[in-house]
Amino acid sequence: MAQPAEQLVGRTAELGSLDRALAELERGESAALELVGDPGIGKTRLLAELGARADAHGQLVLSGSASELERELPFGVFVDALDEYVQGLDPRRLDSLDDDALVELAHVLPSLPARGEGNGAPRPDERYRTHRAVRHLLERLAVPKPLVLLLDDLHWADSGSIELLGSLLRRPPTTAVLIALALRPRQVPERLSGALERADQAGILTRLELGPLSVDEARELLGTDVGGAVYEESGGNPFYLQQLARSPRDAAQAPSAGVSFAGVEVPRAVAAALSEELALLPDEARQALEGAAVAGDPFELELAAAAAGVPEASAMEALDELLQRDLVRHTDVPRRFRFRHPLVRRAVYEAAPGGWRIGAHERTAVALADRGAPAVERAHHLERSARHGDLAAVAVLCEAGETAAQRAPATAARLFGAAVRLLPPANAEDLGKLLSAMAQAHFAAGEFYEAYAALLESIELAPADAIESRITLTAACAGLENLLGRHQEAHARLMSGLESLSDTSSPAAVALMRELAVDGFYRMEYGWMRDWARRALDAARPLGDRPLTASAAGILTLAGVFDGATREAESARSECAALVDAMTDDELALCLDFAVDTLAAASLYLDRFEEAGARSAQALDVARATGQGQVVQILFWSGTIRTLCGRLDGAAEVLDTAIEVARLSGHAEGQAWNLFSRSLVATAAGDVETALATAEEAMEALRGLEKSFPSLGAGLALASALLAAGEPARAVEELVTSAGGDELPLMPACWRPAGFELLTRLCLALGRRDEAAAAAARARALAQELGLRMPAAMADRAAAAVALDAGDSMSAAEQALASAARAKEVGAPVEAALARTLARRALAQDGERDRAAAELERAAAEFEARGALGHRDAAERELGKLGRRKHRRTRPGKADGAGIESLTERELQVARLVVDRKTNSQIAAELFLSPKTVETHIRHLFHKLDVSSRVEVARAVERADRRGTRK
Repeated sequence: MAQPAEQLVGRTAELGSLDRALAELERGESAALELVGDPGIGKTRLLAELGARADAHGQLVLSGSASELERELPFGVFVDALDEYVQGLDPRRLDSLDDDALVELAHVLPSLPARGEGNGAPRPDERYRTHRAVRHLLERLAVPKPLVLLLDDLHWADSGSIELLGSLLRRPPTTAVLIALALRPRQVPERLSGALERADQAGILTRLELGPLSVDEARELLGTDVGGAVYEESGGNPFYLQQLARSPRDAAQAPSAGVSFAGVEVPRAVAAALSEELALLPDEARQALEGAAVAGDPFELELAAAAAGVPEASAMEALDELLQRDLVRHTDVPRRFRFRHPLVRRAVYEAAPGGWRIGAHERTAVALADRGAPAVERAHHLERSARHGDLAAVAVLCEAGETAAQRAPATAARLFGAAVRLLPPANAEDLGKLLSAMAQAHFAAGEFYEAYAALLESIELAPADAIESRITLTAACAGLENLLGRHQEAHARLMSGLESLSDTSSPAAVALMRELAVDGFYRMEYGWMRDWARRALDAARPLGDRPLTASAAGILTLAGVFDGATREAESARSECAALVDAMTDDELALCLDFAVDTLAAASLYLDRFEEAGARSAQALDVARATGQGQVVQILFWSGTIRTLCGRLDGAAEVLDTAIEVARLSGHAEGQAWNLFSRSLVATAAGDVETALATAEEAMEALRGLEKSFPSLGAGLALASALLAAGEPARAVEELVTSAGGDELPLMPACWRPAGFELLTRLCLALGRRDEAAAAAARARALAQELGLRMPAAMADRAAAAVALDAGDSMSAAEQALASAARAKEVGAPVEAALARTLARRALAQDGERDRAAAELERAAAEFEARGALGHRDAAERELGKLGRRKHRRTRPGKADGAGIESLTERELQVARLVVDRKTNSQIAAELFLSPKTVETHIRHLFHKLDVSSRVEVARAVERADRRGTRK
């Protein structure tokens, strides 16, 4: 990193904070620093000082800066900071990154060679994969020495950079990485300010607010006395002081009121001084400087010359003049230069004649095209120069939008919008496609209302006789309204579309009926849902369209099980499964949400747990392979399935990811869906604090929205958490209110036995025995109607609780053990273990202490294996009261050991599978872990074994085996 060009004065307290941050970094702790202040206050200078001090400590320093006029370049500030350094790395430094991470990084960093897509280009919903890849890259770069990442002018960062930074602050790198950023507080985008505020509250971020220099410090900065008028006019701002010092006029001659200059409120004297400085430039230097302002900041000499329309030799001569006057400065990269300050660049750009600027952008776009620059670089200049009707420019903007859509959808939406403005009205078909692409990009960026507006405009553009197109767009619009929580509007739109539908046998009609079924789901009218799903399936079958038919069959499967029609659900499941198994991935991509993912969810509630897991994995695989599918929904069902299957660590990981994805897009209902499911995971694990916090957050996310299915789920999760927290009275209120009354009528039939089991326990906790018995009886009756094992297991457990409370310990034990057996048979080990703890109480009450202890030991072992550590601890406390030893845990590594000796038993298992050349996914499947957990274990292996690749891990294990160090 280049040494700071200017003297640093004052800032004693801030420098102390920088030194403390660097000291913590040396100890291996990651951290983040935020430098906040007005333009010119010295943020960039202090960042440079931090870089110089880190460099003196032997730490790796990388720096990047956002630029005001180039906000559409995806991940621009991170590219500026990382790209050239990564390009120069020995490729072996990246060996520890898996193929997926390298594919993602190749899309972010232009210097990395494009790789095979592996699992395919992700949808915008999956940009968390990009964030994870960059996080892993930073972790790798911080080995063997700490990394200091300096990010300047973040208030101008593009949407992709903002989202990535927010992700890094939520989940900081696990190695020694210091992220230091500088920004202007009054220009920070709302999404960035929210991320920074959360990081500050979490104690992850240290905020340094830079104030003015004192009179003595101002004197030291300028090397001369400072007049009272000059100091007062500058307000102690270092840049303003230096700018006034450059002016031959007395600052006191200018009025002191502030003026808007280059988009920033600055003292009038400062604006006058800067304008005067620029006015004194020779014409050739001024023209070259204006070309540089168009070319970018930093800029390349060749592009600046092209933008200015002057020969490169002339631009080079002018550059010497600009360097001498300190209007531009060298960077670490040859033939690349920066403006002295962003205000200087903006002032030059705004002062250039408007017509000349259009021509300069046009010349720059041509120069970039001649050198083969990607569309996303050329788009910036075409946006500002292309003529209306320029179809070649439209094509470039569309290509740039498609490239950006996968990882920076807000940028893509703006690029598509620019293409829309250039497209002639006569191209109505292309305009409709562009608007649809723009709607999808807005949707992925969380700009739902903008997406909604684009869809509405698409409907308006559709010809009146294009019934199919209009109906298809109507269904899509209603789907978005349901997503926004505007369920009444969605229902009205769908009914209006139905009235205009004359042919009910077309694909568009099936899409509309399918959306009507989904509308019933949101409104918790499961009979309506089932009726329209059946109609959609009947209409789809004669069309011979497999994706469309599978979609309708998938919805009918879920509708049947939700409405208590088990036979119809099974029949639809068989039909849907046969269609899904016969289709290619490309076909599945057309029906992923409605067929594969819905089939996974419905299979879970039809006691087909193994099939549910396999279908859920298939849905995610196809989504990644084809770039299709609503990943938030897929992750929700994946987490829910894992929870019931007892894969609690994996469920938590999946749902935490889904919550992060929903937060990125600002999707309130999506957050609520995954938060309430995450709460249920925590309840299953015995983590009461997390269960309450996530359930409460789910309720808060839904505040102000219409009551719908997510409201039911959030209420159920909160009631479960409140019971675990010892608040049964409030829990009853939440459960009954969310489910529509004591009979829980809004709850799906397949959920209701579990709901009545929860209500049974709540009533018993409140001493309301008659109500508890009635709830248990309802659970039993409904379970018999459904004819399914999991509902029967819940009914058994409810009956056991009532019998135990009544003192009938023999009957209680019998029914609790029956519940455990059913739950185990269907594949719900945590529910089986919970039933065993109830059986333990009944057996102990009946005087059978040995049997009680045996059941409790089995439960404790199951809790341990499934990650239900809160329940395991409670079971072990009860075992202690029965005089039994606690369940033995996984053996830890030796605290004072080194190398292989320091590994835990689990880490050694992972290491041995690495020796066997297993991939992370294969290790995860074999050890019943989440891929993320495997990644964590492997990072620990690298650290403990002091290695940097999987090959070295294998060698270390093989050496230890030969010595007999670990068995």
